[in-house]
Parts: sequence; C-alpha cells; structure tokens
Amino acid sequence: MIIKIDGKECICEKGETLLTIARRNGIFIPTLCHHDSQEEGMGACRLCIVEINERGRKSVVVSCLYPVNSEIEVETNSEKIGRERRMILALLASRAPESAYIQKMCRFYKVPQIERFIKVDGEKCVMCGLCAKACASLSVGAISTVNRGITKMISTPYGDPSSVCIGCGSCAKICPTGAIELTEDDQTRTIWGKTFDLVHCERCGAVIGTRQQIEEAARRSDNEPDYLCDDCRKERMAKVMADTYGFDI
Repeated sequence: MIIKIDGKECICEKGETLLTIARRNGIFIPTLCHHDSQEEGMGACRLCIVEINERGRKSVVVSCLYPVNSEIEVETNSEKIGRERRMILALLASRAPESAYIQKMCRFYKVPQIERFIKVDGEKCVMCGLCAKACASLSVGAISTVNRGITKMISTPYGDPSSVCIGCGSCAKICPTGAIELTEDDQTRTIWGKTFDLVHCERCGAVIGTRQQIEEAARRSDNEPDYLCDDCRKERMAKVMADTYGFDI
C-alpha cells in the first residue's frame, strides 16, 4: 500500500502506525513519549499529531497510535498542526518548566509564553509513563504512577526505596526530559533513594552494572551470572569458536 506523507510516496503495510512509516522514510515527527525499545505507542504527550486527508475528509490524529488501513495523505507540519503543537508544547513547558529538552523544543517551534498556564515549580516530568513501562517490561515494577489528578506522579511504593529495584537505570535512560535523577561514580550508583554497588568486568575492569542487575539478567536467561562486559564476552566467544573449529570469527 502507498500513502503520501508531506508529498512523499511511502510504501507501508496495512496496520502500521503513521509514526513508524514516517521514521522509516526519514520524515521527522516530534515525540516525547515514544521510544524504539517499546513496541506500542503511548499517545501521552500528543506531540506527534499530524493531519490526515482521507477521501477529502481531514482530521488530526496521534501518529504513534494511528494504524494506516487505507490510502491517505498526511501533513506533519500544516498550519493547523503547527498551531496545535505549539499549544501542546506550551502546556508541557508549564508542567515541566525545568526540563532543558522541552525548553529547547519550545525555542525550535517558537512557542509563546502563555501567562495563564501555571508552572509546576521544579518539575521535569511530563507523566509520559515511559519509565514505568520500561520498568514493568523487566518484570520488576519498582516504580509506577501513584495518586490522581494534579497530584499524580511517578514514584516508588510510598516514596520509600523499592525493595525490588535492581538499579539498572533503564527508567533514567528512557526518560525524555531528564526527570529521573541518577548519580554514579566508579563504585556506586544511586537512584530512587537507593545506592547500589557497581560490578566491574573481570577482564578489563569496565563497569557492567549493579550486582542485582546482573543476577536478574542471569535469572531471566536461566544461566549463571556472567561478570564480563559485552566486548570481553565477544572476545571469549571468538576464542571458543577458534579453539573449537580452528578459525576466527
């Protein structure tokens, strides 16, 4: 099936989302709550809105959730989309005024300051939910959304250090706005009020993660914990192949 995005013909499969098709064809659509590591879109930030024209009928849709089922024309930055996207960014900027990334996006899209939007002092989180989803995908569930309405937030149970957190830092890495604080030196990592000892590669000494993180990975793969970094693990495998089959890989 062929659709048009900003005048460019794009081949796609029925059921693919507009955001996936656009990215595959090098067409940029801004988003905060979408990450390649998560298969399904979140539709939380609403920044990836686009305008579609289907048989002469125009409508605005969220591209990370919209499945393409017919031949349509898409505009990613029409006048209407630009206006609505600036309003969305203005709202996000008031929700998370301390996020440098959101401020950068506001400057890029020339978002005006709207005085009636009350800023949440000291906040960086836009409640996109990516961090909680990433944590849940590890079957750990150390963090989640708590409370409701204007007090809704991402937190550990009762705000205390989580007993099941493994200190992997996936939540901080996937956060689009830098809202999750992670500090680390050569020996320890601290996140969500909990400090973990870091483990170093047995061969080269590089940091490979927390002990709990390595043990959880071993449990999931039903193997013994492996205290080698990726590079040293590849070297070990290459040596095994060479010794076994008499050639390098």
